[in-house]
Amino acid sequence: MRLRFAPSPTGYLHVGGARTALFNWLLARRGGGTFVLRIEDTDRDRSRPEHVEAILNGLTWLGIDWDEGPYFQAAGVERHRADALRLLAEGRAYRDFTPREEFERARDAAVAAGSGAVTRLSRDLATRVPPAEQERRAVAGDPFAVRFLVPDGTTSWRDLVHGDTRFANAEIDDFVILRSDGTPTYNLAVVSDDAHTAITHVLRGDDHLSNTPKQILLYEALGHPVPAFGHLPMILGPDGKRLSKRHGARAVEAFEGEGVVADAMVNFLALLGWSPGTDEELLSRDELVERFALERVLKKESVFDPAKLFWMNGQYIARMAPVELAAALRDALGRDGVAPGEIALNEEAFARMAAALAPRSRTFTEMARMSRPYVGPVRDYDPKATKKNWYRDPAATTRVLTAVRDKLAGMAWEPDALEGELRALAGELGVGAGQVFQPLRVALTGVAASPGIFDVLLILGRERSLARVQRALLSIAGSQ
Repeated sequence: MRLRFAPSPTGYLHVGGARTALFNWLLARRGGGTFVLRIEDTDRDRSRPEHVEAILNGLTWLGIDWDEGPYFQAAGVERHRADALRLLAEGRAYRDFTPREEFERARDAAVAAGSGAVTRLSRDLATRVPPAEQERRAVAGDPFAVRFLVPDGTTSWRDLVHGDTRFANAEIDDFVILRSDGTPTYNLAVVSDDAHTAITHVLRGDDHLSNTPKQILLYEALGHPVPAFGHLPMILGPDGKRLSKRHGARAVEAFEGEGVVADAMVNFLALLGWSPGTDEELLSRDELVERFALERVLKKESVFDPAKLFWMNGQYIARMAPVELAAALRDALGRDGVAPGEIALNEEAFARMAAALAPRSRTFTEMARMSRPYVGPVRDYDPKATKKNWYRDPAATTRVLTAVRDKLAGMAWEPDALEGELRALAGELGVGAGQVFQPLRVALTGVAASPGIFDVLLILGRERSLARVQRALLSIAGSQ
């Protein structure tokens, strides 16, 4: 089994392409086959080196490793051209000297006359030039396109996803395989390249469905084995329309930059159009390889739901090992502009912070943002938090925070002691625990929501905690 992923470097690696690559990779890994990477760069005007790099980086981040390649389609242009000229020499194709303007006039006239299909119009126009005149003009250097001579009958195949599929050849134009400038077209180049690398299975999006009968005809005409074809239904946005940027579809690199875990992205992509046969949603990479089968690829479109991706990512973050979690958070802080020397936490405190923030985070970008009050100073207090927790009764808040400050200064700095002493303090002050914890939370973090208050104290340590309580008291006093 030999499969391939063949992106065009006219843009970045997006969700649809990444899913296609993943399904091919899973099928190859499940079947012990070979996964080939080919860059289809024959569109010289739109292909960009930075897009090639982004595609390779995106696949590498996702862990979709290739066994052969990357091959570049442009390197096979002479082979493509030779295949086209062989078909021409064997009578499977013909020269077309018809100028575009003449073809368009004839097409418009046929449509206006109500003659219906114009699929053989190109052939009719081309064959008006006698063979001897065609030879003379070709030798003279007049430009011509080479068109494939579509035979009569039907073209059918057993699609790996949709089952028996059939096209009437009468509905297929005699398509161009070699342009008048001597460059090959997509369908010829793909067939030539897939045959050259002995591809046995072609798994791609439904948007290629109309290309498949043309390619099968080319395989047969060139005498190559026809691979098995499978077409994956399209990915839609939550509104049921074709996926686009307005739905949150971005280049794969953008999700990496947002702090999405690669394994979570792979898990999410795998479930876009494939079912494990159970209600399970969180599947490891090894489980996906073990259970992936084309029989469970869905025939209907799938829906890209960013909220589902970020929920799933949060589940992966919460399950990460402490060392891995802390390392990923440091990387996210670095992307957010926080240098290692600016992190005011030792290794133990940083790991505790990461563990405390993990259940509250959907992405590492979120986690990095939530960690700012711990790794650096509290620069501002959230006005809503202070209004609710400080300024409803500033005198009472000052009394509570002063007592907390004094208590924290002399107590043991470990979880049970912190909780026991602060809860006891609430009783001594005649207030509920929340009336101690919430003003303290705002003083320590600047916001009303955080991990457990005892975790916050342990992360910050005694000295920083006392300094923040004192600063809060000065802020309250200064506001009066």
